[in-house]
Amino acid sequence: MPILVDADQDVIIAAATAAGKTEAAFLPILTNLLNDYDPPGSVLYISPLKALINDQWDRLDRLCEQLEIPVVAWHGDISTSKKHRFLKSPEGVLLITPESLEALFVNRGSSLAGVFQNLRYIVVDELHAFIGSERGKQLQSLMHRVELVAGRRLPRVGLSATLGNMSLAKEFLRSADAEGVTVIKSENSGQTLQVQVRGYIQPPMSELKKLLIQSANEQSEEDETENKASPDFAIADHLYKVLRGSNNLIFPNSRQQVEWYADQLRRRCEKDGVPNEFWPHHGSLSKDLREQAEHALKAGGQSASAICTTTLELGIDIGSIKTVVQIGAPPSVASLRQRLGRSGRRPGENAILRVYCKESPLKDSSSLSDQLRQSLVQTIAMVRLLLGGCSNLRGLRVFMRPHSFSNVSL
Repeated sequence: MPILVDADQDVIIAAATAAGKTEAAFLPILTNLLNDYDPPGSVLYISPLKALINDQWDRLDRLCEQLEIPVVAWHGDISTSKKHRFLKSPEGVLLITPESLEALFVNRGSSLAGVFQNLRYIVVDELHAFIGSERGKQLQSLMHRVELVAGRRLPRVGLSATLGNMSLAKEFLRSADAEGVTVIKSENSGQTLQVQVRGYIQPPMSELKKLLIQSANEQSEEDETENKASPDFAIADHLYKVLRGSNNLIFPNSRQQVEWYADQLRRRCEKDGVPNEFWPHHGSLSKDLREQAEHALKAGGQSASAICTTTLELGIDIGSIKTVVQIGAPPSVASLRQRLGRSGRRPGENAILRVYCKESPLKDSSSLSDQLRQSLVQTIAMVRLLLGGCSNLRGLRVFMRPHSFSNVSL
């Protein structure tokens, strides 16, 4: 990509998950680093997740090994000696989170001018994940401060999922000169997308709490009354039925729900006397547990599904995924697009999205939000916005459980 080789402009590379954004950016960047400069230059790679840094370190290290360009990961699990080695000889690629970069400014602010004096690029991975958030504001501040320390304007390179309006990404990357940012956007691959939305009625809160307490008791058995009364049990039953035997990602909207669904699906495997295929994954779990889920997905020898948060939404390599499941309304269209990019990567495969919505029962005293079925409407609206960039959509269907809503068509 010649546009990056000269390190003289800001660029955004936008494409679906696993489309090769990292290689598209770093091949010309590494070409620049190999130019006959003295002293050697460096690249600051900023990632939203420590797990993504670990994954990208492995990819970049293989790419840079024969080029003799060092690749250094910087987070809490990295030894102090490796960090000091980079500070003494700041060359190659430094992979770091915004929080660790902030800590560098706090702890070593007076020495950073020397560390960044030969910096050639600032690369921000998963750019879309920062837009519109407080963490994004922190990142914008950090990029500005790095340039102040370096004493010059540095080319910023954003790697992003495809957004409906890329002007937001341009404004985020270089707010003072958004029009000067070049966007390289991957065209639609012609992939077919299949969507199913299912709606369920929540029981009264008092009954729901009682059922959840009962289900948490290892000695209690789930009877038919529980399964019929709680939509979570019904959703778990349906997930077990349609997902077992393939690799999938399941996204509830909280860590507590991640653990609950992982436990329920594991129990169903045990009840049927089959190996467990369902693994929890979120940032508060131990490293060993997270790696178990990642290894199960990558291994390929046995089917595996991860119940997860945004930790597996971003670019960590987890192999081929058949179905992406969203429980509750997605946090954003960009997030939904990123998650869906995990599915249907193999030639000839469809991308599959299953969405499960839970709504409150309607009463005379129900709020306007409940009467409008806000979660369902919000979910369908997000799916429609998502489809704005998917010209080859086929098989869009909305299914409702018989005991829940009336049938709805998109």
